[in-house]
Amino acid sequence: MPATKEVKCTSGDCELDMFENHYTYDVAEDHSVSDLSCPLCGETDSLEVIEL
Repeated sequence: MPATKEVKCTSGDCELDMFENHYTYDVAEDHSVSDLSCPLCGETDSLEVIEL
């Protein structure tokens, strides 16, 4: 099963508290959350993985 990561935006101006990122099997090995941007505010430096 491909990986799923729960991510939160920590930007003080953003109202999004969490989103899920679903990966495919062919995602690059070096892909990380730092390659993503918040789907609401567009910030790239304010994303953190939620560790369960």
